[in-house]
Amino acid sequence: MTLYGVGLGPGDSDLVTVRGREVLQDADVVYSPGRLSRTVAIEHVPEDRIGDLDFPMTKDPDELRRAWKEAAAEIAPRAREGTAAFVTLGDPNVYSTFGHLRRTLAAFHDDVDLEIVPGVSAVTAFTTALGVEIDAGAGLSLREAANGASPTGPNRMVLFKVTDAPATHEGLVEAGYDVTYGRRLYMEQGETLVTDDPSDIAERDYYTLAYAEKRGLTTDRATDAFLESTERSEGIEHGDPVMGDD
Repeated sequence: MTLYGVGLGPGDSDLVTVRGREVLQDADVVYSPGRLSRTVAIEHVPEDRIGDLDFPMTKDPDELRRAWKEAAAEIAPRAREGTAAFVTLGDPNVYSTFGHLRRTLAAFHDDVDLEIVPGVSAVTAFTTALGVEIDAGAGLSLREAANGASPTGPNRMVLFKVTDAPATHEGLVEAGYDVTYGRRLYMEQGETLVTDDPSDIAERDYYTLAYAEKRGLTTDRATDAFLESTERSEGIEHGDPVMGDD
C-alpha cells in the first residue's frame, strides 16, 4: 500500500488542505513526530489511530540515525499492509523532518510506496499574516537565522528559526534592512505575535520568522495608476487646488 507524507500547514487545523484531510481520515494509522503536529492531526483523526514516535532532543548524528531507523522499522510494515501517514507542520519538503524518514526508508525499506501531500508553508503564509505583498518579478530569498545569525545580501528575505531576535535585528538593521517579525503565525498553540520590535520577542522560540526588506526599495506597478487617479479625484472633491493650463 502507501505511506503518505502529509503537510499540516502552519499550525491552524483549518488550514490543512482538503487532500490532506482526506488522506488523514482514510489512513489506518497516522504517525506524529511531535506534540504540535499531533494537536493539529487530532482535529481530523480519532486519537486511537494516531501513533507517536520518539525522537531524542539531540544533535548527536548517531542518536538521530538510530531514532530514524527505529521509526522507519515501525512505519514500514504498517505502510505495506495498509495505508499510513506521517504528518509534519508546514510542507513535507520544506524545512521538515520528513526528509529524514524518506531517506531512511529508501535505505532500509525501499519497497514502501511513498506519496507527498503538500501543505501550506510559512514560506507563503507569512505574507498574509505580516501584511506583506511580494510583487511579480521580485526576488525573495529563504534563509535560516538561528542563534542570532543575520544573513544579508538579497533585497528581500524570509528568515526562519529566529531564536535570538535582538542579535539578528542588530545585524540586519546595520546592513540596511527594515524587519518585521512573526511568532507562531496561524498556530493554535501559544501566542501569535507580529512586531517590528525585537525586544517583544526576545525570549527564544523556534517558531519565529522574520521578513527583511532593503530600505528604499521601489516597485513600479501598472495598477498603481488606479490609486493615483483615485487620490487626484478625492483631492478635487475636497477642494484641493489642481494645477492646469492658464
